Amino acid sequence: MAEKTRYNDNELQEFRELIEKKLAEARENYELLKAAISKENDNGTEDTSPTFKMLEDGSDVLSREDTARFATREKKFIKNLEDALIRIENKTYGICRDTGRLISKERLRVVPHATQSIEAKKNQRT
Repeated sequence: MAEKTRYNDNELQEFRELIEKKLAEARENYELLKAAISKENDNGTEDTSPTFKMLEDGSDVLSREDTARFATREKKFIKNLEDALIRIENKTYGICRDTGRLISKERLRVVPHATQSIEAKKNQRT
């Protein structure tokens, strides 16, 4: 039997639904992170003692940097998921960019935006 070269439309639909769910969650997380960075729900230290305010503000800067890093990662994740939806439309989703073979369904269910098979990813490190 010939090796399968792409996922069929039903399989692609299954992955579309998974990706759309993850995309909605990621967009919601990203909006929460953006709000945290812009301090829309500010519970600052404006009315506390100067020493406590200085300590709290220093901690706040670190927290904002961490939040900004998380937001950047989330935005990249959103882009990767959107790109995966484009590959579904083009019917190239799930095809390893290095080997040209199908990426396992198990891998795609865990990392739906994957563009490489496990084997290709391992070879990339060596």
